[in-house]
Amino acid sequence: MVVLDTQSIRAAAAVPSTTTGNDAGKRVTGRKRGLTVDVLGLVVAVVVMAASAHENTAGIALLDRVAAQSDTVQTALVDQGFKSTVVDHGASVGIGVDIVQRNPAEKGFVPQPTRWVVEQTYGTLVLHRRLVRDYEHRPTSSESRVYRAMSDVTTRQLTHTSSMSWRDT
Repeated sequence: MVVLDTQSIRAAAAVPSTTTGNDAGKRVTGRKRGLTVDVLGLVVAVVVMAASAHENTAGIALLDRVAAQSDTVQTALVDQGFKSTVVDHGASVGIGVDIVQRNPAEKGFVPQPTRWVVEQTYGTLVLHRRLVRDYEHRPTSSESRVYRAMSDVTTRQLTHTSSMSWRDT
């Protein structure tokens, strides 16, 4: 099982405007970073595109990458921002996509079970200064920054060491 989600991030002034866009819903001018993580929070696939791109575009690209990398993934969980297009595309590549519905009786922010792991991964990745804002000229370079940060996180988890905080300097 994997979990998909997107995050809009601001782009630095030097980033070419041809690779950025405006996410009107979140009022962010920059890029949209799509992540696929497993149930442990380890990154399986990353897609970076203009922030103006719809979540369905990111979801389809993520499902294609997951299907190309692994034939053992059978289920993907997504939030309500993804529509039936992603569900249909998931069925065509052999991955069942489940849209996690929010309970309408709950008010405010309530973490959804199992889907929360992708939000934790975003929080962990943002601890790397280079990922707070998108400074890269090419989206593929931005994707590689995410993989590099995740390898750092995994290495620190395996060696049981803590990372230096910016507060420690």
